Amino acid sequence: MALGCYYFLLVLVLLDTQAAQPFCLPGCICSEENVGRTLKCMSISLGKIPRNLPDELKQMRIENSPLYELARASFINTSTLEYLWLNFNNVTVIHLGALDLMPELRELRLEGNKLRSVPWTVFRATPLLRVLDLKHNRIDVLPELALQFLAKLTYLDLSSNRLTVVSKNVFLNWLAYQKHQQPGCGVEFHSSMVLALHNNPWVCDCRLRGFVQFVKSISFPVILVNSYLICQGPLSKAGQLFHETELRICMKPQISTPSANITTKAGQNMTLQCLSQASPSASIAWTYPLSTWREFDVLTSSTAEDATLSQLVIPAAHPVDSGNYTCVASNSIGRNTLIISLHVQPVQALPASNSLSISSEDNADVDLRVVKHTGHGILLEWLAVANTPEEWFTLYITSEEALRREVIHMAPGINTYAVEDLLPSTKYEACVGLGNQPPRQGQCVVFVTGKDGGELEARERLLHVTVVLCVVLLAVPVGAYVWAVQGPCSEWGLHCYLHHRKAPRCPQAVPQYKDDSFKGHPTVCEDGEGHRVLEEEEEKVEEDKI
Repeated sequence: MALGCYYFLLVLVLLDTQAAQPFCLPGCICSEENVGRTLKCMSISLGKIPRNLPDELKQMRIENSPLYELARASFINTSTLEYLWLNFNNVTVIHLGALDLMPELRELRLEGNKLRSVPWTVFRATPLLRVLDLKHNRIDVLPELALQFLAKLTYLDLSSNRLTVVSKNVFLNWLAYQKHQQPGCGVEFHSSMVLALHNNPWVCDCRLRGFVQFVKSISFPVILVNSYLICQGPLSKAGQLFHETELRICMKPQISTPSANITTKAGQNMTLQCLSQASPSASIAWTYPLSTWREFDVLTSSTAEDATLSQLVIPAAHPVDSGNYTCVASNSIGRNTLIISLHVQPVQALPASNSLSISSEDNADVDLRVVKHTGHGILLEWLAVANTPEEWFTLYITSEEALRREVIHMAPGINTYAVEDLLPSTKYEACVGLGNQPPRQGQCVVFVTGKDGGELEARERLLHVTVVLCVVLLAVPVGAYVWAVQGPCSEWGLHCYLHHRKAPRCPQAVPQYKDDSFKGHPTVCEDGEGHRVLEEEEEKVEEDKI
């Protein structure tokens, strides 16, 4: 009987002990350490902080897991937690309120995560925090008030991040640093302040001047883990130690140029220069009226530590290039502009050439070019500078297959025309004339369509090759151009055999700009004998033939 009672009591004790066993997350280890109850979750699949954490935790370590965020109120049931280690996870975001209800937290380690920024106001909820380890992340910005809620912090590690420029006010506004700088305030300090700022890509220009001076002035009880901070940029400072470099005061760009008013003759090569003195160095851009039409090369070089020279190269200046060229220099401090006036005088008499630009007797300069192509046609664009801005133009389109010449009258303000339904393996010529004047030499562009491949994709490819090629050939001397067109074309991807096909119908104009005056200028076609037929009448004749 006594033996039976003994075994009964033993079972009750075992059951009571098992019931009192503390709860622990699956895959984790719960133990009693010197600091108190500890939870360790190493290399387990955790995407976020679990809600059902054990009670009365003092230390938590979650490492080498896919943990990617600290959500709001992630530690709402861990008000007793003092040590939180979340190293070598994938944390990219810390949400506002993530550390709420953690008044006892003293140590937070987030080494080896993917943080680009930190919402520093979250530390308002952790007034006792003494250790903050953020090394080996991707932090690139440190706001001036980042440390305002970290009054008791004694260890801050921001090493091996992506910090380039930091203001000295970040530390001057830090209450803990201010107390260390005022030993006479009656407060005794029993520990030092440790800062780790090395292995960041510091850009040692004027913006870092105050921070460099701060680093040079650091003394006990403030300690740098590695006092040999190194400049990574700009190139003139790369590799220098903070203690060796001297940085200038920041200033916005000051611009100068050898000449702000330039006059030259057509055909001359011109180079406009803009010299900027700025700290940090300025970036320079050019703006001018015809930037979308004529894109010029810009050469940029550094003539001194804070001096940048920008050169705008204008090959074979044309009268249409006349105008104001604005040089804009800007840096983080401000911007400045300089205007250079260029006047290109037209040549009174020009020899015959293949140039696409001409100077007519009416002092009207016209440029014509192919700006776009598709599987069905091309888009022509022209630019003209005439005495009267309300002048209208006449566009002439002919081909070696067509039995007539197409004539299109374009209203003032219209400078584009789409030529559709092009025949394959056909040579075309497009000319533009001022008003009702016939086109002169140099006001035409010649292009050849490719062989019909049977599919739209193939046709687009062939048309692309031939149009671009022929436009380029227009810039070479007459003899070379004629040879290129009349010589063997197989190596160029062109087809030179003539195929007699029905001429296309009149192309439809697709103007880029609409103008009410365009209504008075209908699209007209002319046949070889000079007869003029409106498009609507032509379509009616074709229907009667059918």
